[in-house]
Amino acid sequence: MGVAHAFVSAVIAATVLTGAPPSTTAVPDFPTAEAGNPIVDGWYADPDSVIYNGTYWVYPTSSKPYDQQTYLDAFSSTDLVNWTRHPNVLTTADISWATRALWAPAPVARNGKYYLYFGANDIQSDSQLGGIGVAVADRPEGPYRDAIGRPLIGRFVNGAQPIDQDVFIDDDGQAYMYYGGWGHANVVRLNADMTSLGTFADGSQFKEITPANYTEGSQMFKRNGKYYFMWSEDGWTGPNYAVAYAISDSPTGPFTRIGRVLAQDPAVAKGSGHNSVINVPGTDIWYIVYHRRPLSLNGANDRMVAYDRMTFNADGTIKPVTMLVKDNFEDNNAVGWRTFGGSWSASGGKYRTGASYGGKSLQDTNFGNVRLDADVSVTSGRGDAGVVFRATSPATGTDAYRGYYAGITTQGRVILGKAANNWTQLGSAALTVTAGVTYRLRVEAVGSAIRVYVNDTLRISVTDTSNTSGATGVRVFDAAAAFDNVVVSKL
Repeated sequence: MGVAHAFVSAVIAATVLTGAPPSTTAVPDFPTAEAGNPIVDGWYADPDSVIYNGTYWVYPTSSKPYDQQTYLDAFSSTDLVNWTRHPNVLTTADISWATRALWAPAPVARNGKYYLYFGANDIQSDSQLGGIGVAVADRPEGPYRDAIGRPLIGRFVNGAQPIDQDVFIDDDGQAYMYYGGWGHANVVRLNADMTSLGTFADGSQFKEITPANYTEGSQMFKRNGKYYFMWSEDGWTGPNYAVAYAISDSPTGPFTRIGRVLAQDPAVAKGSGHNSVINVPGTDIWYIVYHRRPLSLNGANDRMVAYDRMTFNADGTIKPVTMLVKDNFEDNNAVGWRTFGGSWSASGGKYRTGASYGGKSLQDTNFGNVRLDADVSVTSGRGDAGVVFRATSPATGTDAYRGYYAGITTQGRVILGKAANNWTQLGSAALTVTAGVTYRLRVEAVGSAIRVYVNDTLRISVTDTSNTSGATGVRVFDAAAAFDNVVVSKL
């Protein structure tokens, strides 16, 4: 399935409705989603991004079976941290010819209006009704209404299924739409009314621009006078779904494939693709917004929205994107975490839990050689709190997992041990721990060597070969605790 993501780059989208950077917050200069990926809760895919009046907007597809894809939600944020959900900005009830497979929300503002381009019905031939439509609204959150009462593009041209559109407005004001599935991509010109197709100088309406290994998911942006065409490769239901790109001096190409910039990471997520791009206004700060599939899930529609930093080499090529793992809980949620016992909640910018005997919360990760950092505060109780790493087979229970745990206790120790439905202590060191005080706990595990640091001081160093890779997370034993600033990276 291909679903588009029309993003008008903030650097070039000079419309009356696209504003300056948010004035109430600092410029979001992050290496990744600091409050954690996925950025919003729920099954969503194919996110498109745009900036309206200083607010960042993401318009994704609802990742469900086709017959249930009858609506589009949107999310807005002034800081790329806290997101507000706007449900049902467009539904099939608002489109007389659409019944299912409502895909590819592609937003753009012009003429004092907000336009949302979409795919509908997943047509398989020209004899079926469907394709790419356009809706219009007076506000970014809608409600959007069908602008022309029929598909804007409702047939196959150059072999391209009419889906996955992206709309781009060049510096001269000319609007282009890039689209296509089934391994073919086209570009068309949009007239100033944004609801009809224009023609090229040779009188044609459609130009094929298919680069090597194109599958679907067109995306266009401009940087330093160069046109960047991005697309998704391989099957959207599999782990190898990825993003590749080309650069051209013209908005219509030619586009020669340079390589992939985003692909699965067996430690973090798989099926990472179908992207859009955010450029923070007035800066050279760029983010790639995309969907990905959690490692432990294989369902076709098990997709969630994430973003990571996108950077460039001196020659303008894009550096491969690294999916980083962080969570500072500033959004006051714990999306992407899974709990096993205990009572957990995110509030006040921290991840909190009451006392339990072994309650843990894990990220869906699979790190081997790993550095895991977390701020840990034991708020009450006589037990300990800390981090879990290389964990497999998790369940509810005191030591119901296989893996390692390092923690601090108000009884005056830092401890390291391993669990396998029982507990084996591997190391311990004296440490003054005061309830309510935050300590920076770090674990470094490379092969069999494991080191535990507290406030940057090495406290425990051991070797053990029991567990080689697994999930990361946090845990308590007979204590209540608060956690913050969790950072996981490969070593």
